[in-house]
Amino acid sequence: MRFLISLGFLILSAAVAKAAPTFFPALSGDGAAPVLTVYSSLDEPLARPMIDGFQKANPDVAVRYEDMLTGEIYDRIVKETDAGEKTADFAFSSAMDLQVKLSNDGYAQRSDLPMSGRWPVWANWRNTAYALTFEPAVFVYHKPSFRHEQPPATRAEFVDYLKRKGNAVFGRIGTYDIERSGVGFLFMSRDQEQFGDIWTVIRTMGSAGVKLYSTSQAILERISDGRFVLGYNILGSYAADWASRHPDVGIVLPKDYTVVMSRIGLVPQAAAAPELGRRYLEFFMSKEGQTIMARELQIPAVSPEVAGENTANTMREMLGGQLKPVPVSPGLMVYLDQVKRARLIARWNEMLRLQ
Repeated sequence: MRFLISLGFLILSAAVAKAAPTFFPALSGDGAAPVLTVYSSLDEPLARPMIDGFQKANPDVAVRYEDMLTGEIYDRIVKETDAGEKTADFAFSSAMDLQVKLSNDGYAQRSDLPMSGRWPVWANWRNTAYALTFEPAVFVYHKPSFRHEQPPATRAEFVDYLKRKGNAVFGRIGTYDIERSGVGFLFMSRDQEQFGDIWTVIRTMGSAGVKLYSTSQAILERISDGRFVLGYNILGSYAADWASRHPDVGIVLPKDYTVVMSRIGLVPQAAAAPELGRRYLEFFMSKEGQTIMARELQIPAVSPEVAGENTANTMREMLGGQLKPVPVSPGLMVYLDQVKRARLIARWNEMLRLQ
């Protein structure tokens, strides 16, 4: 559990306005230094250690950092490219499906880097889109509510607990609203692929009066003060940070399988300075960059060269085949098809209406 507690606080896309671009002058002091432009869904204050590390290794480069919503990153790259304009040199986003779509549709260029051949196969799509983080989906629970029994550790145990407790836990279960939460929809689509009986889980949560939210914070607040007893499929990085500051919050990595999502980095086809974008991506993938990410950004590192807490290596040593990372591949685009997406959401709502 120690590595989870070290995951720290992350910011995924939220339904709020993002900050104005932040400019980091070149450390060399050269006012005419080339400028690397980054579009990212990670808030600038959290990204700053990575930017600092990159600039120390590249003192001749200035950085223009724009943090925005994941959909805005996709839309802006497409719009600027289609208009014949230049766009970002590097894009970093938690919307795995949209990043792969950029790559698949020709909006990302190939980046053959020193680590390309050693990067995990599942985390590299044709050297154009790279998974750069390793973030599990977890169960969270209110510790005082489980003083006399263990919290559910599998989906079957989750269902059994809800059925046994009945009215005592009615309305005290939380999960993401898959219509409003991108990561919630991603986790649900993977559940459908990994677990043949997933609709029993959803139907049982519906019967237990599950509450739906678009953010992790809303669920974790209610877990920490006891209004909720369980949270399903919560992004582990948020949960771990909350647990480190709220002792009544517990975390379980599901033993039947644990879905792992990633943030994807790529160099857009229409990048103004693609060589700078590749230089930043190369730093992101380097041992130094991945170590900064794990230790300072508090985001789990995916690199096979980085060991210690808060890394894919350590998680795999502890959990092995239990971990099911989402592959970076065109398969991610299946639910961008509006008909398929609508069908999944309709079935989800049908199961939940049984409450």
